[in-house]
Amino acid sequence: MRLLVFIVIFLSITGWGPFSSLTSASSTLSTLKTKDWLAQEVKLINAQADNLNPEVLKLGLIAFLNAHQKGFDNKQLLTIVDYSKPSSERRLWVIDLKQAKVLFNTWVTHGKNSGELNATSFSNRSNSLKSSLGVFVTTAEAYTGQEGYSLRMIGLEPGINDNAYRRSVVVHGATYANPDVVKTYGMLGRSWGCLAVSDKLIKPLIETIKNNTLIIAYYPDATWLKKSSFLHTQFI
Repeated sequence: MRLLVFIVIFLSITGWGPFSSLTSASSTLSTLKTKDWLAQEVKLINAQADNLNPEVLKLGLIAFLNAHQKGFDNKQLLTIVDYSKPSSERRLWVIDLKQAKVLFNTWVTHGKNSGELNATSFSNRSNSLKSSLGVFVTTAEAYTGQEGYSLRMIGLEPGINDNAYRRSVVVHGATYANPDVVKTYGMLGRSWGCLAVSDKLIKPLIETIKNNTLIIAYYPDATWLKKSSFLHTQFI
């Protein structure tokens, strides 16, 4: 009997024979922190969204893994905003990491004082009317306010975006975030620092990402890229 138990344990650990499913079935996201996993995710996601810079996607995935390791996110959803792209382009993606599936890819505004067509300046200060960079987590606080249906989020990076909640930097809909505005003016309108998307899309977007999912707002800012604890990893 002892010999049989030993054989079962040995086979399950080594992944041989019918017992290999025991280890694969128990695998979770926390065990997939490898270069191979990242490369595979980038490949699968870019096949659906070739307008998403693979290097930005990779940073987003690393940030997600670090945040997930700290207990954030309960849906394995990642929203990426790439502020290195102009507002005339679709620069927001929502990705289901369980299925490696892109759920949304749409236009999103930046803050009035962050720039015109392109965002080039970011801030964590109240009343700056600028966008913030970094990693955020959504709350369950979906509400109807001055800007219509909206979602609060919390900045997770001290000195970078941790004033987002106090600044009322939220996700909301806006008529000036519709693609028709781009056709007329060559760019979206601008918010006061919020992530504003089309008012026609806001409800399904919020219903998807609300309640403890990750958002990463990217820009090639040298200080943030160097100092952010979410963009560096020891598990690869």
